[in-house]
Amino acid sequence: MRFQGKISSWKDDQGFGFVVQNGGGERAFLHIKAFENRTQRPAEGDLITYVQVRDDKGRFRAEQVCFVGQRKVAAAESGSGSGFVAVIWVLVFCAFVASACFIGRLPWLITGGYLAVSIVAFIAYALDKSAAKNNRWRTQERTLHLLGLLGGWPGALLAQRVLRHKSKKIAFLLVFWLTVLINCAALAWVLLRWR
Repeated sequence: MRFQGKISSWKDDQGFGFVVQNGGGERAFLHIKAFENRTQRPAEGDLITYVQVRDDKGRFRAEQVCFVGQRKVAAAESGSGSGFVAVIWVLVFCAFVASACFIGRLPWLITGGYLAVSIVAFIAYALDKSAAKNNRWRTQERTLHLLGLLGGWPGALLAQRVLRHKSKKIAFLLVFWLTVLINCAALAWVLLRWR
């Protein structure tokens, strides 16, 4: 029998939490591996449906978990559309930085720095997604944000869209875009100062 409930607590870095049935009842343990479709990260307050089972110690556990109203991933959401826009955005930014270096408005070291840190950021996102799927130790969000702040945001943006990782969690995205703004402001300052 399927139940509907709300995630009452969730530890994203450890991949587990608890769910409480709508209308009351005992809470059930909830693990990231119990989700049938892991394209969306759970968060406290999310509504889910699940099958409730008892473990060998008589405690409740949620299995076969789905988000309420979860739709099948359509071809348009497969990452190709938003991934294409992200690729274009990153290419335009990189072309701008390279042009600024070519005409002597920026040192070439900056272009190399953006490229190197972006590659590291993309790899960090890919490793974090793999860890999330396989219930391994996750990369801390502040590490991902630091990479973006240091100039790896083009690689991070590509990873979010192409790998569909860390692309739906609003709190994460707000901080991510703040790091992009800070990085771009620092780049603008260098552009104005460099002779």
